[in-house]
Amino acid sequence: MKMKLYAGVAAVALTAGTAQAEQITVFGPWLGPDQENVEKVLGAFAEASGHDVRYTGSDSFEQQIVIDAEAGSAPNVSVFPQPGLASDMAGRGFLTPLRDGTAEWLVENYAAGQSWVDLGTYADASGNDQLFGFFYKVDVKSLVWFSPENFEDAGYDVPETMEDLKALTDQIVADGGTPWCIGLGSGGATGWPATDWVEDMMLRTQEPSVYDAWVSNELPFDAPEVVAAIEEFGAFARNDAYVAGGAGAVATTDFRDSPKGMFASPPQCYMHRQASFIPAFFPEGTEVGEDVDFFYFPAYAEKDLGSPVLGAGTLWAITNENEAAHELMAFLQTPEAHEIWMGLGGFLTPHKGVDSGAFSDPTLGKMNDILLGATTFRFDASDLMPGGVGAGSFWTGMVDYAGGKDASAVAAEIQASWDSLK
Repeated sequence: MKMKLYAGVAAVALTAGTAQAEQITVFGPWLGPDQENVEKVLGAFAEASGHDVRYTGSDSFEQQIVIDAEAGSAPNVSVFPQPGLASDMAGRGFLTPLRDGTAEWLVENYAAGQSWVDLGTYADASGNDQLFGFFYKVDVKSLVWFSPENFEDAGYDVPETMEDLKALTDQIVADGGTPWCIGLGSGGATGWPATDWVEDMMLRTQEPSVYDAWVSNELPFDAPEVVAAIEEFGAFARNDAYVAGGAGAVATTDFRDSPKGMFASPPQCYMHRQASFIPAFFPEGTEVGEDVDFFYFPAYAEKDLGSPVLGAGTLWAITNENEAAHELMAFLQTPEAHEIWMGLGGFLTPHKGVDSGAFSDPTLGKMNDILLGATTFRFDASDLMPGGVGAGSFWTGMVDYAGGKDASAVAAEIQASWDSLK
């Protein structure tokens, strides 16, 4: 059996059962159904290539991969849930650069292709920037959920720009309704939903390079650009007329409960900004596409920053080089590698060459259209910041801000916490 795998611009034909067959180990964070799905993808590669492919999943991936690399026993390919750890390991000499031509392939074949090159490029042990990571399986966060029936009854149209969204927000208030449901509660992680709002606002008010500088702290957290993005969030969250329960309820409402107001009669709110996973917390029996739908959290027309998308995703990198590892990375460039998982569910991809009909769920296809329409993709900033900031002072600072504290003061405290880590 033969399959053509595309490494950059060169096609490599692999023949099963030949002397070139090798064992290849893949280590990642997936367990349960996701492990079964990735094993189907890897099984297709094994059948095409003749390689013996073995996947291991762990819920302690981030700790174990460092231990294995330091011990000289790393798997051939590792699947990183966040770029930050991959960047650290590249700098320590634990990753192998991808083959020449991969960056050009990404620019040509992935929506917002340069974004994916940037996200997978890190300094090696000598300080030279190289492409180490290939993104495969992506999540989208820049979504607004709404009830089509509520919109139709009130005569509202889906907004296409941020200007339209703000005008709709005011129109709902003028009509006697409440536009938004917002909740920041999440136990020990309370505050994280607000970080997504701020990240989306950074992408809608600043160039991608400014977002990147913020993530790395080259741009201080208390810089005017960041404070302005926090206040963009506050324009929605700190207005009593805009939020179900009033602004005072934002910090104390659990994020899992906050969208339920859309389903009340009459509706307690009309819109809820949240990532693609939120339907898991909708009332039982809710049908996405019928009872509830979503639209792209829009960009400002006047700022001319394109259509940025905030999200997350898994990055595949070579942690113990052999030829089969490079061939697997080439296989991930084929539409087939994406379409297999598209048919199994829970998968989005920026690959422009896939057959959109392969999605098992039309809702996923619609989300993927948002991803394919992105002019810029950026990873969740708080996930890339040091843990004490991204999963600490940023969270708590947003709770303080939602409670009425000044944005500049909050930003200064977050920056101080970052400085204390240096």
